[in-house]
Amino acid sequence: MKHFLYGSLLLVCISCAPERITADLLVKNANIYTVNHGFDTATAIVVQDGKILEIGLKPELELKYNFKETFDAKGKTIVPGLIDAHAHLFGLGLNLQDVDLVDTKSFDEVVARVVAFQKEHNKTYIIGRGWDQNDWEVKEFPTREVLDSLFPDTPVSLRRIDGHAMLVNNKALELAGVTANTKVPGGEVIVKDGAPTGVLIDGAMQLVSATFPKVTKKDIAEALLDAENLCLEMGLTTVNDAGLSREVIETIDSLQKAGTMQLRVYAMVSGGTPSMDHYLTAGKLKTDRLNVRSIKIYGDGALGSRGAAMREPYSDQPGHYGLVITNEAQLRTLADRISAAGFQMNTHAIGDSANVSVLRVYSEVLKDQKDPRWKVEHAQIVTPSDFDYFSEKIIPSVQPTHATSDMYWAEDRVGPDRIEGAYAYKSLLERSGTIALGTDFPVERVNPMYTFYAAVARKDLTNYPADGYRMEESLTREETLKGMTLWAAYSNFEESEKGSIEKGKFADFTVLEQDIMTIPADSIPKVKVNATFINGQKVFERSN
Repeated sequence: MKHFLYGSLLLVCISCAPERITADLLVKNANIYTVNHGFDTATAIVVQDGKILEIGLKPELELKYNFKETFDAKGKTIVPGLIDAHAHLFGLGLNLQDVDLVDTKSFDEVVARVVAFQKEHNKTYIIGRGWDQNDWEVKEFPTREVLDSLFPDTPVSLRRIDGHAMLVNNKALELAGVTANTKVPGGEVIVKDGAPTGVLIDGAMQLVSATFPKVTKKDIAEALLDAENLCLEMGLTTVNDAGLSREVIETIDSLQKAGTMQLRVYAMVSGGTPSMDHYLTAGKLKTDRLNVRSIKIYGDGALGSRGAAMREPYSDQPGHYGLVITNEAQLRTLADRISAAGFQMNTHAIGDSANVSVLRVYSEVLKDQKDPRWKVEHAQIVTPSDFDYFSEKIIPSVQPTHATSDMYWAEDRVGPDRIEGAYAYKSLLERSGTIALGTDFPVERVNPMYTFYAAVARKDLTNYPADGYRMEESLTREETLKGMTLWAAYSNFEESEKGSIEKGKFADFTVLEQDIMTIPADSIPKVKVNATFINGQKVFERSN
């Protein structure tokens, strides 16, 4: 009788138990930073149809669902899918096909790499990027004579690391029709003893770029997919590409729709081009993986090449103020047009003169708008009194590794007073309430762990300086993670669909081998990505 009664009760309990729900994926045994409003942590995630269905603790979720797949994080740390708020995805892909000149320690090493590359590839036009004269013992721009002697009949174009200066040989100058008398608005042909040295700054580079071999659709697709592979390996799930043509944007869209490209892209359309005209007329374009609603404008050049537009002369080059690429009147005309189309304006501004011009224009054009979220890209050197222009309407989009790359020579360029308003991430955050963080790759390395480290510790990869560079402008780890996830998504008008691990958002997340929120700061750059998920699909997993 007791046995029968027990069996009856068991049957009743089983029949009354709620039916388990089927879900696509369980992520368990994880240390999850949700980056939600409360910055809560969890141990498990349930994914259904590419979106997060539930977050919680593993036992309760395992009893509630039947899962098609399970990912055991084995105690590893999970953060929302990392977003690079300012980069050049297509540019990175093209660079991967050209001469890599990053980390060269002399012009001789630059030449050696070019010679080795040409011996292997035998190009009809040699293109490279990555040199930085500030890293050399002789910290002066190189000249073209050696390239002329080695490649008298093959054009050579070698961009500086920041993309704002270019060294070319005589053959390239001839093809472009550049002489000592060539004048270019927003650019400069550097001349010595009545002849071009081969160094071109900003606008002048376009004359040479126009003679490059035509990039085919196949080239574009290969470049994008090569760059995507590297980004996924680094844990990135969304990249903001700062300046694209319609042709590249449409290639991204077709690759994504075909399922060939998984990475999400926030595409800024290159300003002052037919592509800008097209999108401002056609309107915004939004899919689950592509967002086109912003225009990229260049206010000035870069500090490393002394092209950043300054209010006063450079401290290390008397009488030189840098280069204005788009002046304030032109910025206002563009801003009115971009605003009327309902697009976001994202303007490159490095020098204090460029920054104040952009900020004045933004402030005037946006005064009656409710939620424009226009961005100042880089906001690198800002006069302290101009910080107050930043607000919830005007968002700083900065790249922390720029501070640690430039810190060795930046004060030489601008002096001790102006440096107080440079790389001032905490001050910018306090005014705006949000800050979007990126790398500007391929100007800097793709690795977002370097971004995190530079923002928090303000040191280079050799842990210099010991006490950090101007630590009063460092960000906390929580602020930094938000800047690489939720705030970056907010700056893209995408905070309702990504940037945190919350119910209903895309199941984009990054699995890290260590807890970047608690480990010693100097260990952060060494942290590897174990896996990357987009839409709940594992798009990268480290093999060892």
